[in-house]
Amino acid sequence: MGSDALNALEKNIVAQLHARQSAMESDLDAYVAIPTGTGYEVGLAKFRVLLRDRFKRLGASVKEIPGDPKPAWITMPGQSADAAPPPCLQAVSASSSGPRHLLTGHLDTVHDPFGAFQSLRRVSLTRAEGPGAIDMKGGLVTMLHALEVLHECDAQVGWTVLLNSDEEAGSLHSGRVVRAISREHAQSGGLGFAMEPALTDGSIVIERLGSATFRLECCGRAAHAGRDFAQGISAVNALAGRILQAAALVDLPRGTVVNIGPLEGAAATNIVADRARAWGNARFRDASGEAKLLQGLRALETESGAPLPHTQLQYESNRPAKPASASVQLLAKRIQSIGALVGETIGFGKSGGVSDGNLMQAEGLTTIDTLGPRGGNLHRTDEFIELDSMAPRAAMLALTLLRSQNGIAGLDR
Repeated sequence: MGSDALNALEKNIVAQLHARQSAMESDLDAYVAIPTGTGYEVGLAKFRVLLRDRFKRLGASVKEIPGDPKPAWITMPGQSADAAPPPCLQAVSASSSGPRHLLTGHLDTVHDPFGAFQSLRRVSLTRAEGPGAIDMKGGLVTMLHALEVLHECDAQVGWTVLLNSDEEAGSLHSGRVVRAISREHAQSGGLGFAMEPALTDGSIVIERLGSATFRLECCGRAAHAGRDFAQGISAVNALAGRILQAAALVDLPRGTVVNIGPLEGAAATNIVADRARAWGNARFRDASGEAKLLQGLRALETESGAPLPHTQLQYESNRPAKPASASVQLLAKRIQSIGALVGETIGFGKSGGVSDGNLMQAEGLTTIDTLGPRGGNLHRTDEFIELDSMAPRAAMLALTLLRSQNGIAGLDR
């Protein structure tokens, strides 16, 4: 099938999706109104039920896959341990024609389920603000409508949709499932598409840094700050030094970032602290960059028999880097050409942010992870979506899936 023009089926798909603009906006209103902040299982469960019913109407087989516990040490000050790992929702189309492609998304947002930012508010004819409107409920809306129109047009496309509820917290509960299902689809010749939002100008991300979470814990000796100060060994002071040493590992030209945020020390100012902790996030461009970074962090630890203060490192590499491989670049160019046919100007970009697309590609699945609509101000209380981008992005996704049903020759998996 040529890529320079739309055939009759494709024209019909595009027309039907544009005719659904009002329905897309209505769905977005309803989805944004469901509070789904990470860990808020009341809202997340309600959202899963709604989507499960919708996939069943497409004839898909639907199930929930249990999540895994996350490492206890990752729970930071002010956070409560998760009551139970949230499940993933998986829907598998009835069609078995050609390869089966994997579409992923997340139901959770970063927004407070009890905060003031609770609903979609139109600020112009083409723009609306709301919690999770662009990250990523708008992407879920475009995906659903694309799959529904393909189904209505009897386009035989094999797909699996996998939706998790902890992406914003690092997919620590769902990472194993995302990896396993991505690996299955890679081995069967499929492609990966994640419904994260496009960059503000509509560009798709073809390269991402990797990410890891770590904790530095220092142990000293407690003492009364007035009476026995000399007998104390401050874990807080030791941690302060370690934080500065960790910060020295930053190497922006090489794509290495170390950022330390939450801190935990003594309970009172008149006690020499015997324990202090710092949680941090690391970013890296590739495996060698991560190895060098981890070596630097490991150097901050003390040996078991060393005198106080002691330092211990906990480290969790949860998202490998996502390079712009030859297969990713080829898929991106094909999406670019399809985008031009539906009125979307598609450029290519890089991001220091991470997504489940990192996990998908790490398992050998050629993945583009910014197929969602245009928008901006992610994670803020003025997060917005460009409403008029939903229909063309849905059309772009539908045509990409349709044209990929027989595989894309030349993709180096």
